[in-house]
Amino acid sequence: MAHISSELSELIEGYHHFREHGWKPERERWTALSEGQQPSVMVIACSDSRVDPSQIFNVSPGEIFVVRNVAALVPPFETNPGHHGVSAALEFAVQVLKVKEIMVMGHGMCGGCQAALTQSMHGSEPGNGGFIADWIEMLDEARAPIASKLGTSGREAELAMEQAAVKVSLANLRTFPCVQAKESRGTLRLSGAFFAISDGVLHLLDEQTGAFAPA
Repeated sequence: MAHISSELSELIEGYHHFREHGWKPERERWTALSEGQQPSVMVIACSDSRVDPSQIFNVSPGEIFVVRNVAALVPPFETNPGHHGVSAALEFAVQVLKVKEIMVMGHGMCGGCQAALTQSMHGSEPGNGGFIADWIEMLDEARAPIASKLGTSGREAELAMEQAAVKVSLANLRTFPCVQAKESRGTLRLSGAFFAISDGVLHLLDEQTGAFAPA
């Protein structure tokens, strides 16, 4: 038998606990889910290990369709050839699953947003920080006024960058024709949120004022 690392062993132990206490009590639900999914909400969140949307929103399997990436970013609509992972997931959620709500959820102490603010990875080679640098360049335009006013370090500047990233993703979502059409018809709603890791408070974005307030 191949050697199992301590990390994998912990995962397998967690699986057995889930199988006994999560899957078995909800066996009928899992049977239904095996026939298909019908989530009404899509959440776009950061890959950060501290901000699991399913845990934060206390949802059961099948309730939310989740996409996670560095800094919870959505690229603008593009038609050029390539592997557009976030765009493909968005298209699937909107066109196939027909979700009614898309939430972009940023969070405190986000490493991706900090890197965007400091531009510490700019010029890096792919495989050594370059992929990250290319990805977070989406925040360069939003970064400029923040860096000019607050600098490129300190919690105030970082928070401003983290919350600005949510607004960038919302703006980019609205460049997708399928999102534009459904939002204009009122069959799709977009929302922004920010989860503060330090105190566990979720903040919701008021797009009219641009401010985030505790939910």
